Order: sequence, then structure tokens, then C-alpha cells
Amino acid sequence: MKRALLASIIFILLQSCSISYKFNGASIDYNLTKTLRLANFPNQAPLVYPPLEPRFNEELKDIFTRNTKLRFVNQNADIEIEGEIVGYQLTPMAVQEDALASETRLTMTVRMRYINNKIDGQNKEETFTAYRNFPSDRVLTDVQDQLIKELIDDIVDQIFNSTMSNW
Repeated sequence: MKRALLASIIFILLQSCSISYKFNGASIDYNLTKTLRLANFPNQAPLVYPPLEPRFNEELKDIFTRNTKLRFVNQNADIEIEGEIVGYQLTPMAVQEDALASETRLTMTVRMRYINNKIDGQNKEETFTAYRNFPSDRVLTDVQDQLIKELIDDIVDQIFNSTMSNW
């Protein structure tokens, strides 16, 4: 009898409690915020890899298209996001006994400016960095496309979470 009562109480408690998660991280008041101006981020890094800029800009637009209902406009937007790719560099890592690096780090850095024309005090400027290591016995051209995909995905997620999440 006690077990049945205890099981019934637990069942009722579990049924009455619900937890809701929103995995895209966006918390936007669409009654207030309807439009977005997302400027192209030019590549101003000293080391230039030509496909980097268009791939980055496309992925940035894609994440906002997939995860928000904001309408893209070219002027008079409720939210404006702009910036530039300021770093794309290789750094030798994990130097071995023979003074040669066993790994190389590819680092990408993006500076972003966020302007909220609807809510005062939310404007910000941030710099985002992502890196990946690869074995130094591999040539950069062999791994570069995969690495920049990972770096772009990482930084685009950071920008989206920084601008669209209200944690």
C-alpha cells in the first residue's frame, strides 16, 4: 500500500513538472525586434586565404536565417551586426628536441560590433577567436579547408550566442 501511494505521488509530481529548453540560444522579442542588418565582414588579416571571407559571411547569414525570424534589411535595422576578420595565422606549437614543432596552430580572430537600435545599453564590441592544431608533418593546404570550416563554425556560434542570447 505504501509503495503504491509513494509511486502515485512520484508519478503525479513528475507529470506536473515540466522543463523546457531552447537549444538555439536565441531569446528575441519579435514584437520589438523585427529586422537585422548583417554587414559583410571583410578579411583584414595579414595572412589572406581567399575563400575565408565568403565562407565566413555565408555561414554567419545562415545561422541567423536558420535560428531567428528576423528579416534582413540594408538600412534602418532594429539590430546591426558588422565587423571584420582581423586575424588568420599559423603558430608553431609543441617544440620537440630537434627544435622543430610537432604541431602547428591555425588561429582565426574576428572583431564584431553589435548595435541594438531598439534597446538602449545593449551595444557592444567583442573579439572572438578560435583555433585548431594539426600535425606539423601535414601541409597547411591539405588540412586548411576542413580547419577553416571548424574555425568558422566556432566563431559564428560565438557571435550568434553573444548577440542573440539573453543569459
